[in-house]
Amino acid sequence: MMGKLEDSYRHKGLRAKLVEEISRKGITDERVLAAIGKVPRHLFMESGFINFSYKDSAFPIGAGQTISQPYTVAFQTQLLEVWPMDKVLEIGTGSGYQTAVLLEMGARVYTIERQRELYLKSKALLEQMGYNPHFFYGDGYQGKPSYGPYAKILITAAAPEIPQALVDQLEVGGRMVLPLGDTMGQDMTLVEKISPTETRVTAHGRFIFVPMLKGTQR
Repeated sequence: MMGKLEDSYRHKGLRAKLVEEISRKGITDERVLAAIGKVPRHLFMESGFINFSYKDSAFPIGAGQTISQPYTVAFQTQLLEVWPMDKVLEIGTGSGYQTAVLLEMGARVYTIERQRELYLKSKALLEQMGYNPHFFYGDGYQGKPSYGPYAKILITAAAPEIPQALVDQLEVGGRMVLPLGDTMGQDMTLVEKISPTETRVTAHGRFIFVPMLKGTQR
C-alpha cells in the first residue's frame, strides 16, 4: 500500500504484538488471529487516534460510534465460527474493520450500516483497500432477506432483545452472535438455529457496546 494506505513494517510489527496480546487473553482460533494480523487497523482510525491503532482498546470513529476493541472483534468472530465461503450478514458496518476481518477469513460478507456518513466512509475505504463485500445502507433490524438465508449473522451493537427478523434469515445449523442487553452492559450471546422453529441461546461473557438503533440516519 502506498501514500494514504501505507502499511509499513512498523505497523506489521505492532499488529504481531497485538495478536500476541489477544492470544494471551484467550483467543485460540488461529484463523481469527491470522486475520487480525493481516488487517491494517490504523487505516480505519480517526486521525487523532492513529498512534493508538494497535492498542487493545475501542476508539471513537464519528457519528456517535466506535471501532471495537480488537479483543472484542476477535471474541465475536471466534464465537461465530466463520469458514471460507460462509455467507455472513453483518449488522453495523461501522468503521469497516470487523468487515475486513471477516473477509480475510474467506467469508462472503453482506454488511448493513444505518448511519449514512459511516456507510459512505467505510464503503470508500474498503473498496480502496481492495475488499469487496456487499454494502447496504439501511435498517439492520430488518436484515436483508432477499439475499438470505445466511450461515452466520453478526450484530456489532447492543440489542435489547434477539431480533426475530434476523433469526428468520439464519439457515438451519447457522449461528448468530450479538451483544444482548441494555446500555449498562450486555451478554455476548450465541444463537444457534437447530430447526426451522427452534434455537439454542447461550451467554458468553459481559461486554459493553453502543446501542443498536432502528431506522436509518442521514
